[in-house]
Amino acid sequence: MSYATMSDSLTGLLGLEHAPIAITFLDTVPDDGTPLFNEPMSEPTDDGRSGRAAAPCVFWMHAHERTFDTLAEDHGNCSVGRFTHGFADAADILDKSDVAALLDVGWVTMEAFTGVATLSRRPEGVRYGPLSGAVSEPDVVLLRVTPRQMMEINDAVDVDWSGKPQCQILPRAADHGLIAASMGCALSRARTGMADGELTVAVPGDRVEELVEALQPVTRADDAVIGYATADLARF
Repeated sequence: MSYATMSDSLTGLLGLEHAPIAITFLDTVPDDGTPLFNEPMSEPTDDGRSGRAAAPCVFWMHAHERTFDTLAEDHGNCSVGRFTHGFADAADILDKSDVAALLDVGWVTMEAFTGVATLSRRPEGVRYGPLSGAVSEPDVVLLRVTPRQMMEINDAVDVDWSGKPQCQILPRAADHGLIAASMGCALSRARTGMADGELTVAVPGDRVEELVEALQPVTRADDAVIGYATADLARF
């Protein structure tokens, strides 16, 4: 099954508003003609944070439209994102003002932070883009879904649910082979503009075809049940 077919199948079976995106962690950024993300680098904060987007999850929004490569430093504004994407160790970010702000208001505790997933390797960059245009197997395919769509995914396969931050579903999928879902988090929702009714699911690249096949009987059954329930409603 081609990546374009996988993308079309997931979009059609689930009725996705946003097409699936492919995310690949790059040990080296290849010179293969893929453009680098070219938004200007932000002015550094007093503690040295800077990046080409407010957080790595913001790149997801751009990836629905085009394929591009990013470098490690492009992700530098969000310390939590740097950590989950493998660009920094915990010791590298604990003195940053954004982490201090999250701890100060109780959004996260140090105890909870120790359980946050981080990529097991240190990539040089990340490639983002529509799954339909992928030319090789991505590490992760990211879906933005509604509760109903999440219901069908959860019926089709075993789903690993994780708490905040939202972006930790990427290493959970890439490193552990899990279909990882998140309710989202306030930090990411504020930065990405994700709708209140959206959730995210990270699917390992080598499990996308499995998900497509597992969804087919689930969505057929749901369509049949909806037809029955709609007809039955006419009695009331």
